[in-house]
Amino acid sequence: MTELSDLDPMRWRPRCLSRLRFRHCAFAAILFSLLVIFLLSWGLNDEVAFNREQIVHPRGHLLCVVIPYRDRWAELQELAPHLHRFLRAQHVAHHFTVVNQTDSLRFNRASLVNVGWFEADRLGCDFMVMHDVDLIPLNPQISYRWPGLGNARHISAGPYHPIKRYDYPKFIGGILMLTMEDFKRVDGMSNKYWGWGMEDDEFYLRLNEAGLTSHILRPLNLETDRTSTFKHVHSKERKRDYAAIGNQKKMARQRDRISGLSTVKYNITSREVRKIEDVSVPIINVELHCDRKWTPYCSF
Repeated sequence: MTELSDLDPMRWRPRCLSRLRFRHCAFAAILFSLLVIFLLSWGLNDEVAFNREQIVHPRGHLLCVVIPYRDRWAELQELAPHLHRFLRAQHVAHHFTVVNQTDSLRFNRASLVNVGWFEADRLGCDFMVMHDVDLIPLNPQISYRWPGLGNARHISAGPYHPIKRYDYPKFIGGILMLTMEDFKRVDGMSNKYWGWGMEDDEFYLRLNEAGLTSHILRPLNLETDRTSTFKHVHSKERKRDYAAIGNQKKMARQRDRISGLSTVKYNITSREVRKIEDVSVPIINVELHCDRKWTPYCSF
């Protein structure tokens, strides 16, 4: 005959259902559940991050296209969508950074490139190309890919540049690429060049002193020539500022050991994003500062 005590449900509880052990088991179950959720979440996030890295930063590299700019909207409208498609065809992940000089001073391309470096650094780029707004690459053989640390890539090399007078051994103007680290290593570009020209020649001296001129990569054996490798969209109506004021010509030919990336002074007045066809183009509006005691020729 079955005793009532034999039917007592408390007698048949698993051991962990005793009051004290129940609490311990419940706590352990909660911890285990949290651990499982964390591991699943971590694995999912890691997979998403990996996929995003593959899409945005193939091979871990991200190019920043730095375009020094002032009043060249027609040229920018042509360059940005074309270059975007050109880079996508080469599977080069990239950001555009248009640095627009809005002050009343003379145009200073080199200082704008220096400003662009800081923006590229903020965006996480590890290499950059300083790109004239009026030079459009046409030949798909031209590479915009990662140049490698210690190398500069001169894309608009003299033999293929639309303007023949730029075909000289030390020419590195137009479109020049290098790593963010190498640009910082030479302290960027000189800030003393107001008006048109010579800033690239001074930058060549910086690269040379750093041992980088022996590793300049240039396009070779292209199936195009200077008439068909690039499109030059500079209108004759766009007058260049060739004026040499005071001691400017003498200053321009001297190696600048005073200024550079570390000394550029500017204010960002605003930021905007302009849509050109299917491309979003970020524009940074900046006002440069001029040391008139050092470069009194920064304004007319």
